[in-house]
Amino acid sequence: MSDDPTSNVRLLAPAQVGEVLGVSVDEVMALVLEGRLRGLRVGAPARWRVEAASVDEYLDEQAEEARRMALWRQSQTASFPELWGGGFVRKTD
Repeated sequence: MSDDPTSNVRLLAPAQVGEVLGVSVDEVMALVLEGRLRGLRVGAPARWRVEAASVDEYLDEQAEEARRMALWRQSQTASFPELWGGGFVRKTD
């Protein structure tokens, strides 16, 4: 068993990440440069590689953001009687 903490790191080519995410290589590289995906340059000549774990984390973040947006949209379309139960009774003369 290796004591090297990087021994379990799986690296993917940007094209592979793009295929998983359904985006272009340029979009993958933009995510790396923004720090939303962890990437590094390896080899000679140096080529970009992306940590597979960061892709999983990114997908989890995107799913959570979509869940929150859906809840927010749902809350915006709910009416007050639906939220508090019962209806508003309007008094007429």
